[in-house]
Amino acid sequence: MKIIAGVDEVGRGSLIGPVYAAVVILDKKIDKKLLKDSKSISKDKRELLSKYIKKNCIWAIGKASVKEIDRINILQASLLAMKRAIKKLKKKPTQVLIDGNKVPDLNNYNLKAVIKGDQKVASISAASIIAKVARDKFITSLAINNKGYGWEHNFGYGTKQHLKAIKKFGITKHHRKSFYPISRYKIHNI
Repeated sequence: MKIIAGVDEVGRGSLIGPVYAAVVILDKKIDKKLLKDSKSISKDKRELLSKYIKKNCIWAIGKASVKEIDRINILQASLLAMKRAIKKLKKKPTQVLIDGNKVPDLNNYNLKAVIKGDQKVASISAASIIAKVARDKFITSLAINNKGYGWEHNFGYGTKQHLKAIKKFGITKHHRKSFYPISRYKIHNI
């Protein structure tokens, strides 16, 4: 029997925090019509779907830290997060479908890149949903002790509010130092 897993990552373009990747093996009874790219679903619906997916499917989440992102670059860190998620799965899939045009370096797995996979493949959509909900929750928790940056709304992306806050309050230990405009600041307030 063929066991297909879908993989997606979130947080690549954010100026802060880890990049998250999730992998999902869908259960046959899951209603695939509910699964869409996480960015096209409201926050409340995403959270409900994440619980539904986690309760009914085999899944795992992997991360790559800010230090890893700054050391190896965001693409390699995204692939590392994917690799970590896939290796955490309780059941080994016969095929792993990955959103995008690159696959992680992972021996003994049948990996296939699917461009716009989060819009085409239900298991990749499911992975994008649980990864986004998990990362958003983590970034929202960081916002509690880092007031003024608006992370609870912008999730670390380079909005006007976030960029103004960087000028006003400085760089935190959660910022990706290799990312522009963070990289242009000489002094890091860590």
